Amino acid sequence: MSEAADNADRLHGHCLCGGVALSVPAHVHAVHACHCGACRRWHGGPAMVLPAGEDLRIETGDALVRRFASSDWAERAFCGACGSSLFFRSTGEGQHYVAAGLFDAIPGAHFEAEIFIDAKPEWYALDGPGEHLTGEAFFARIGAG
Repeated sequence: MSEAADNADRLHGHCLCGGVALSVPAHVHAVHACHCGACRRWHGGPAMVLPAGEDLRIETGDALVRRFASSDWAERAFCGACGSSLFFRSTGEGQHYVAAGLFDAIPGAHFEAEIFIDAKPEWYALDGPGEHLTGEAFFARIGAG
């Protein structure tokens, strides 16, 4: 496959300062909201993420990517220059959940699920997702916990 065709098959995003550029497959368009305490502290509210599986590419700025083992089942990555949240990765299966805000556009995006719904505070509510998973159900799905 040519590089031009490969680029057309991927969504490209970047951190706030532009130092880290990454990509995920273009067919990734399901947005999940995570309400776990770690995501709320990391993002200042629910984390809006794209489940990208194992196919996350750091296109530029790999040296700026900082990783933090936030639990025994996941690590979080951020830009070492501007602090932008990049993704979290489940350490069991290596699944990436990429911050949706890194992308200027996500063609066909739809709000698919809320995870850790049992950890969501009462002071906000989101409208639209079809699936609501507790933390236990999410752990079962990714083979962690």
